[in-house]
Amino acid sequence: MNVRETAQQAFKNHLEYLSSGRIEEWVDLFTEDGVLEFPYGPAGFPQKVAGKQALFDYMRNFPEHFEVEFVDLHFHETVDPTLVIAEFKSVGQAVGTGKPYNQTYISVVETVEGKISRYVDFWNPLVAAEALNVASDASMYAAFDAK
Repeated sequence: MNVRETAQQAFKNHLEYLSSGRIEEWVDLFTEDGVLEFPYGPAGFPQKVAGKQALFDYMRNFPEHFEVEFVDLHFHETVDPTLVIAEFKSVGQAVGTGKPYNQTYISVVETVEGKISRYVDFWNPLVAAEALNVASDASMYAAFDAK
Protein backbone atom coordinates (compact mmCIF):
# COMPACT_ATOMS: atom_id res chain seq x y z
CA MET A 1 0.00 0.00 0.00
CA ASN A 2 1.33 3.46 -0.81
CA VAL A 3 1.25 6.44 1.56
CA ARG A 4 -2.08 7.83 0.26
CA GLU A 5 -3.77 4.41 0.42
CA THR A 6 -2.45 3.88 3.95
CA ALA A 7 -3.81 7.27 5.07
CA GLN A 8 -7.19 6.63 3.45
CA GLN A 9 -7.34 3.15 4.98
CA ALA A 10 -6.80 4.65 8.44
CA PHE A 11 -9.78 6.88 7.74
CA LYS A 12 -11.93 3.97 6.54
CA ASN A 13 -10.96 2.07 9.70
CA HIS A 14 -12.00 5.10 11.75
CA LEU A 15 -15.50 4.92 10.27
CA GLU A 16 -15.75 1.16 10.70
CA TYR A 17 -14.53 1.11 14.31
CA LEU A 18 -16.66 4.03 15.39
CA SER A 19 -19.86 2.72 13.82
CA SER A 20 -19.33 -0.74 15.32
CA GLY A 21 -18.52 0.60 18.80
CA ARG A 22 -14.90 -0.58 18.77
CA ILE A 23 -13.61 2.44 20.64
CA GLU A 24 -10.31 0.95 21.86
CA GLU A 25 -9.42 0.02 18.28
CA TRP A 26 -10.56 3.48 17.16
CA VAL A 27 -8.18 5.11 19.65
CA ASP A 28 -5.33 2.94 18.38
CA LEU A 29 -5.70 4.59 14.97
CA PHE A 30 -4.26 7.78 16.51
CA THR A 31 -0.70 8.72 17.32
CA GLU A 32 0.10 8.96 21.06
CA ASP A 33 -0.47 12.72 20.96
CA GLY A 34 -3.25 12.59 18.35
CA VAL A 35 -5.78 15.42 18.34
CA LEU A 36 -9.49 15.52 17.54
CA GLU A 37 -10.81 19.04 16.87
CA PHE A 38 -14.35 20.38 16.60
CA PRO A 39 -14.24 23.89 15.12
CA TYR A 40 -18.05 24.18 15.07
CA GLY A 41 -18.83 22.61 18.44
CA PRO A 42 -21.43 24.50 20.49
CA ALA A 43 -20.58 26.54 23.58
CA GLY A 44 -19.34 24.30 26.37
CA PHE A 45 -18.42 21.52 23.94
CA PRO A 46 -14.70 20.71 23.83
CA GLN A 47 -12.95 22.35 20.91
CA LYS A 48 -10.06 19.91 21.10
CA VAL A 49 -9.35 16.49 22.61
CA ALA A 50 -5.68 15.44 22.68
CA GLY A 51 -3.87 12.22 23.57
CA LYS A 52 -5.04 8.61 23.48
CA GLN A 53 -6.45 8.51 27.00
CA ALA A 54 -8.43 11.71 26.47
CA LEU A 55 -9.69 10.40 23.12
CA PHE A 56 -10.85 7.19 24.77
CA ASP A 57 -12.52 9.06 27.63
CA TYR A 58 -14.26 11.35 25.16
CA MET A 59 -15.53 8.67 22.75
CA ARG A 60 -16.09 5.64 24.99
CA ASN A 61 -19.81 6.39 25.37
CA PHE A 62 -20.47 7.09 21.69
CA PRO A 63 -21.95 3.59 21.09
CA GLU A 64 -24.35 4.09 24.00
CA HIS A 65 -25.69 7.28 22.42
CA PHE A 66 -25.67 6.68 18.66
CA GLU A 67 -26.23 3.76 16.32
CA VAL A 68 -24.92 4.87 12.95
CA GLU A 69 -23.71 3.66 9.64
CA PHE A 70 -21.35 5.87 7.67
CA VAL A 71 -22.19 6.12 3.97
CA ASP A 72 -21.38 8.02 0.79
CA LEU A 73 -17.65 8.29 1.55
CA HIS A 74 -15.83 10.46 -0.95
CA PHE A 75 -12.12 11.27 -0.73
CA HIS A 76 -10.79 14.48 -2.26
CA GLU A 77 -7.40 14.20 -3.89
CA THR A 78 -4.69 16.15 -2.08
CA VAL A 79 -1.16 17.18 -2.99
CA ASP A 80 0.09 15.75 0.32
CA PRO A 81 -0.55 11.98 0.34
CA THR A 82 -0.60 11.93 4.17
CA LEU A 83 -3.55 14.36 4.21
CA VAL A 84 -7.09 12.97 3.90
CA ILE A 85 -10.03 15.17 3.07
CA ALA A 86 -13.29 13.24 3.13
CA GLU A 87 -16.99 13.92 2.79
CA PHE A 88 -19.45 11.38 4.13
CA LYS A 89 -22.75 10.98 5.94
CA SER A 90 -24.09 9.11 8.92
CA VAL A 91 -27.43 7.38 8.84
CA GLY A 92 -28.77 6.21 12.16
CA GLN A 93 -30.40 7.20 15.38
CA ALA A 94 -29.84 8.43 18.89
CA VAL A 95 -30.22 5.42 21.17
CA GLY A 96 -31.94 7.21 24.05
CA THR A 97 -34.54 9.03 21.96
CA GLY A 98 -34.91 6.88 18.86
CA LYS A 99 -34.71 10.10 16.85
CA PRO A 100 -32.81 10.09 13.57
CA TYR A 101 -29.16 11.06 13.54
CA ASN A 102 -28.46 11.76 9.91
CA GLN A 103 -25.38 13.92 9.76
CA THR A 104 -23.20 15.28 6.95
CA TYR A 105 -19.48 15.54 7.64
CA ILE A 106 -16.36 16.97 6.13
CA SER A 107 -13.17 15.73 7.75
CA VAL A 108 -9.63 16.96 7.36
CA VAL A 109 -7.22 14.36 8.68
CA GLU A 110 -3.45 14.48 8.97
CA THR A 111 -1.61 11.18 9.24
CA VAL A 112 1.90 10.10 10.17
CA GLU A 113 2.97 6.64 9.03
CA GLY A 114 -0.66 5.52 8.76
CA LYS A 115 -1.72 6.89 12.17
CA ILE A 116 -4.05 9.85 12.65
CA SER A 117 -2.18 12.78 14.17
CA ARG A 118 -4.86 15.45 13.73
CA TYR A 119 -8.53 15.01 12.89
CA VAL A 120 -10.60 18.13 12.27
CA ASP A 121 -14.29 17.19 12.34
CA PHE A 122 -16.72 19.52 10.57
CA TRP A 123 -20.30 18.56 11.46
CA ASN A 124 -23.56 20.23 12.42
CA PRO A 125 -24.07 20.21 16.21
CA LEU A 126 -27.75 21.14 15.74
CA VAL A 127 -28.39 17.72 14.18
CA ALA A 128 -26.89 16.01 17.24
CA ALA A 129 -28.81 18.27 19.65
CA GLU A 130 -32.09 17.49 17.90
CA ALA A 131 -31.38 13.73 17.95
CA LEU A 132 -30.51 13.84 21.66
CA ASN A 133 -33.43 16.15 22.58
CA VAL A 134 -31.15 18.74 24.18
CA ALA A 135 -30.28 22.37 23.62
CA SER A 136 -27.28 22.93 21.36
CA ASP A 137 -24.99 24.10 24.15
CA ALA A 138 -23.09 22.55 27.05
CA SER A 139 -26.08 20.34 27.90
CA MET A 140 -25.47 18.51 24.61
CA TYR A 141 -21.99 17.62 25.77
CA ALA A 142 -23.36 16.51 29.13
CA ALA A 143 -25.90 14.26 27.38
CA PHE A 144 -23.22 12.86 25.08
CA ASP A 145 -20.73 12.36 27.90
CA ALA A 146 -23.19 10.79 30.38
CA LYS A 147 -21.79 7.61 31.89
